[in-house]
Amino acid sequence: MEAGKLIWIPRVLAIAFIVFISLFALDAFSGGDPLMRKLEHFLIQLIPSFILALVLLIAWRKPLLGGSLFIFLGIAFAFLLRSYRSSFPVLAYRVPWLWPESSSSFLTWQKEKGCKAA
Repeated sequence: MEAGKLIWIPRVLAIAFIVFISLFALDAFSGGDPLMRKLEHFLIQLIPSFILALVLLIAWRKPLLGGSLFIFLGIAFAFLLRSYRSSFPVLAYRVPWLWPESSSSFLTWQKEKGCKAA
């Protein structure tokens, strides 16, 4: 696979992940609250998506810094939610680390010869 095309794999994965977690914010529109209250809850639930979108923009321009931030966010997620203490060992040790593993592509793509940032 050409090195220029490899850079799109982590970008597409990051975009897909942001869209996926953003879908969960749609539950703010259920219930009988007034519309302004629902919009407030919707925006609050989108804060993680906004943070990840900001990191994606950083990673787009500066892959080394962005990849490092993605790894940090993945590790912080695991410890913040205490998923390392889960009663499901496979999920506890696998799921939180998928994000840092996929973000490592941001860090390694520049090592390919002839690859320039898009």
